[in-house]
Amino acid sequence: MTLKNARYWVLLAACAAAPAFAQNVAVVNGTPIPKARADALVQQLVAQGQQDSPHLEQAVREELINREILMQEAIRRGIPARPDVKAQIAVAQQTVVLRALIEDFVKHNQPTDAEVKAKYDELVKEAGSGKEYHLHHILVDNEQQAKDLIAKIKGGASFEDLAKQYSKDPGSAKNGGDLDWSDPKAYVPEFAEAAEKLQKGQMTDTPVHTQFGWHIIRVDDTRETPPPPLDQVKAQIVQQMQQEKLQAFEESLRKNAKIQ
Repeated sequence: MTLKNARYWVLLAACAAAPAFAQNVAVVNGTPIPKARADALVQQLVAQGQQDSPHLEQAVREELINREILMQEAIRRGIPARPDVKAQIAVAQQTVVLRALIEDFVKHNQPTDAEVKAKYDELVKEAGSGKEYHLHHILVDNEQQAKDLIAKIKGGASFEDLAKQYSKDPGSAKNGGDLDWSDPKAYVPEFAEAAEKLQKGQMTDTPVHTQFGWHIIRVDDTRETPPPPLDQVKAQIVQQMQQEKLQAFEESLRKNAKIQ
């Protein structure tokens, strides 16, 4: 073979090997690491918030090389053949496949805008009209002190001034006991129940006992609260509908499955 022919065959072999090399990011002890595996790991890391870059791709390559080296050692020691490891591999494989199945189902079963609107109307109807209360309160340590303050207020003393002077609630005392607008259900049950029994302008005649102490509650005003607009809650509704569709899908499969 002439030197010219030798160079020809070397060049031909290199060209033939190029496509195979492009399919792998590395070859470790004769075992190739497919580029598809690296691409999948990069995609996973990017989905978790990392920035796709040559540096990330190189880090992934090094990670996969280290994994392959360790995997080959594990195989040499017979670890993949151990019953406990085989069982865990089966579970992990099933998890990956099922995740892909769920993603595929959700992708092809997105609720329409009309379905979302109907669900929104249904939820609004179920929730009914809400109500917020503008409340003031005074919190003290014992029942007798609360009774004395109620008597002073009924006698003409300023609720706000007494709240600033005696209330143990650091958040509202400086504002004269003002709790601003809120849903009473945001408070402990005893407080909420007492507030909801009052009409606009009324104050509790007797102290209300809760885990925090003794309260004097006054309702300054009430107002109806409209439901949040559809655009504000659409994402949550879509997610709920997807879960409902997925649950129905799983139930239909189980119903048709032969289980012994």
